[in-house]
Amino acid sequence: MRTLRSVLLAVFAVVALVAGCATKQETAPPQVSGDFQGNIEIPDHPLAVGVSFAANGKATIDIPSQGVESKALSDVKADPDAVSWTITRFPGNPSYQGKYDKGSDTIKGQFTQSGQTFPLNLARGKVQGPPRPQEPKPPYPYKSEDVSYRSGDITIAGTLTEPNTGGPFPTVVLINGSGANDRNEEILGHKPFLLLADTLTRAGYAVLRTDKRGVGKSGGTLETSSYQDLTGDIAAGMTFLHGRSDIDAKRIGLLGHSEGGYLGPLYASRPDSGVAFVIMMAGPAVPGSDVLVVQNRLILTAQGASAEEVDKQVAYISTMSTLLRAGDLEAAKTYVRQHNDELPADKKLSEDDIDALINPYMAALVGYDPAPALSALRVPVLAFYGTKDLQVPASQSEGPARTLLAADPDATVHVFDGLNHLMQPANTGSPKEYATIETTIDPQVLTFVTDWLTQRFPPAH
Repeated sequence: MRTLRSVLLAVFAVVALVAGCATKQETAPPQVSGDFQGNIEIPDHPLAVGVSFAANGKATIDIPSQGVESKALSDVKADPDAVSWTITRFPGNPSYQGKYDKGSDTIKGQFTQSGQTFPLNLARGKVQGPPRPQEPKPPYPYKSEDVSYRSGDITIAGTLTEPNTGGPFPTVVLINGSGANDRNEEILGHKPFLLLADTLTRAGYAVLRTDKRGVGKSGGTLETSSYQDLTGDIAAGMTFLHGRSDIDAKRIGLLGHSEGGYLGPLYASRPDSGVAFVIMMAGPAVPGSDVLVVQNRLILTAQGASAEEVDKQVAYISTMSTLLRAGDLEAAKTYVRQHNDELPADKKLSEDDIDALINPYMAALVGYDPAPALSALRVPVLAFYGTKDLQVPASQSEGPARTLLAADPDATVHVFDGLNHLMQPANTGSPKEYATIETTIDPQVLTFVTDWLTQRFPPAH
């Protein structure tokens, strides 16, 4: 039986412990806060990152060269002696462990991803993106207006740029590539659609560029969208432009990049589309399933994968594409999950990743055959490709494009030597190079497109 004295001692011990905790909390050093930047020291490829710690204990990360902006971090700890965080829904489960040094106002630590660890020391300040010398900066010598309009049940938002004088203007509608692209088609720090809009507007054209449905300020959900939905968004843009007196309704054309080179001709081939011209920038001229297989083979080979690894991946992609083309999404998901179970832990997809890979939108892309639409075009068409493009290889699409457009009275197919999928001067053409190349679009491409347009649809002056 416990004596009164032992009980009192126990109570005092608890009180002392609580008091000690309170005192520790009162004298604890302040949490790390503010903006820090540094490089993940990957050999030969240092990666600039920025981490911002908020007063509420949350934090975000910026990786400019990968297009990551203000992404929320998880499991954030900002204690000076133990700074740590993780990035969710990123391959390889990235995480960080470090320690704050008050004297130098730096955080010194290690970044870990896919079982590999690299130094990451962070100094006070905002991270700077890689140089993009072509990126237009305000003030612009033309009008720029944020616009929005209805497309069925959703709102499409974008930007319309126009010369300051003249009009009504011949107009170019920019159509995004695959995936969740904003109005600038921003990728890895590059903004190719901002550059195209700036170039063409300075040349005398109005240009409409929009956030893809489900992206930015546009409504809807991309993953559940069909090509009928996406061409419907183009139709809504045409209706919007036809309602403006500053637009020459008889001279509105489409410029689509990558998947936009599918969607532009698909809409323009409608008898009542009213499209005056079509420009395909790295737009495929073969079915989506064929593009997917060849791009996987080329990209993996360029990245140094073995022949066995390449063949295995191609076989996987081919089977997945077959299931998607058949419209059996559940069977496709089951197949992807089975394949996923065989991967090492650091390369496994999450269920969210699988949902993002297998959905009606991806089925539409993989199952699309551009032949009927391209064969039906009877307006001026420009299709151009790059010899270093590994995503839509010129070797795969140039020949079919020439054949399918042969009946069009004004069709031009051109191949630029040494350019990749973004029309950048490239070494290998691998997507891994995109961020490291300062050029957003090779100037010769901008000149070529502008000259082609002005010869056929000279701007009003």
